[in-house]
Formats: sequence, C-alpha cells, structure tokens
Amino acid sequence: MRFDIMTLFPEFVDGILNESIIGRARKSGAIDVRCHNIRDYSEDKHRRVDDTPYGGGRGMLMAAPPIYNCYRAVIDSQESSGAFSRRVIYMSPAGTLFNQKKAEELAGYDNLIILCGHYEGVDQRIIDEIVDEEISIGDFVLTGGEIPACIVTDSVARLLDGVLSDSECYTEESISSGLLEYPQYTRPFEFHGVSVPDVLISGNHANIDRWRREQALIKTERRRPDLLEQFQKEQ
Repeated sequence: MRFDIMTLFPEFVDGILNESIIGRARKSGAIDVRCHNIRDYSEDKHRRVDDTPYGGGRGMLMAAPPIYNCYRAVIDSQESSGAFSRRVIYMSPAGTLFNQKKAEELAGYDNLIILCGHYEGVDQRIIDEIVDEEISIGDFVLTGGEIPACIVTDSVARLLDGVLSDSECYTEESISSGLLEYPQYTRPFEFHGVSVPDVLISGNHANIDRWRREQALIKTERRRPDLLEQFQKEQ
C-alpha cells in the first residue's frame, strides 16, 4: 500500500514514520510512505503557501494552487502504477471521528493521499475538488494535520500484510476485538508484593482464554461502557 502525505513539514512526518514498526515496514517494502512538501509547488517567488482569508478574520489560510499542484504531481507519479483504488483524506477537526473500523476500511485501498492543513486550514475549494473524506482524530484543535496524519498512517499500516509479525497482534487487542484488552503481565512473577494471577501460569490454555475474556469484559464495562454496549449489540 502507498501513502502520500502532503504537508508543509515533511521532515517532521518522516521523523515519526521512520521509527519502530512503521519504519521497519518502510525499509522492508511492506508499505510505501512518501512525504510531499506543499511549499515546493508554490508558484510564488517567495514560496508562499498561505494568504489572508476573504471576509477578514484572524490567521492565515492555506491557498488552493500549491496544494492542487502538489496533488497533481502525486497523481502523475502514480500513472505507471496501473489501476488501483485511491482515497484522498483531509485531516480536519470538522471531519468524521477516526476509529478502528475506519482504519480497517481504509486498509482496503491501494493508495491513501493525506492532506495536512495548517494555520487556519485550507481554501474550501481545494476540499471540494480533490478531497474524498475529512477525518478528525478527536474533538480538540492542533497546530496542524501532521500528527493526525501520522496516527492514521500508523493505524492503517499495521493492518497490512508484512507490517506486523502475526495477525493476532491486531485482531485480539484493544478495540480491534470490540473490547478493551485484558490485563497482561511479564517477569518478574512478583513485583512490589503483587504476583501474577495463578491462572496465567497454570498451563491450562482454555482457562487462560476464559480468564482473559472475563477480564476484558470487566475492564470494558468499567472504563468504556459505550464499547461494551456496541459489542453486545453486534454479538
């Protein structure tokens, strides 16, 4: 899968997505992540990408031409890739709330193009012309769309073949299963007077699975009753 991230801060995005599991997946070729500097596509001699909004107001707005030029360059670079499915996303607090189901949906595309806004956002005309979907990572405001873009890329990429070592890494964990994940423990057996539950060292895998299921239900009921309600509806 190919991710194209259009941003004013490509080094920032690359710095995050070059690390850990996602970084290794990029190096192995399991995923293809490309960051594109919108400023490189400005037609202004000073490489400006923003201007004051019509009608007044505080702050600056990202102009449509540099974004569109960047988008066209991304599309042109894919022409030799053959026919594949594509989704253009704008990271925006006005978008639909991102969740695991949306990550699973997006993982079905061959290419995601993610636009990162900045300042007061972007000219509405660019949203209307090139964007398929606006996505938000929560009801709060950030200085730009770079961190949300990294979150979406990470969440989607880890669902793809070759990124994680085993599909169970994501199918049985929190949220993916529909419940919060059960408590987990590792060595030492005793820490500050608290021991690992006996069932986990019993060797009885049926009992372990049953305990984990019960603990996941208890934890979800206490912390995210909304998730438990949705889970029960889908059973």
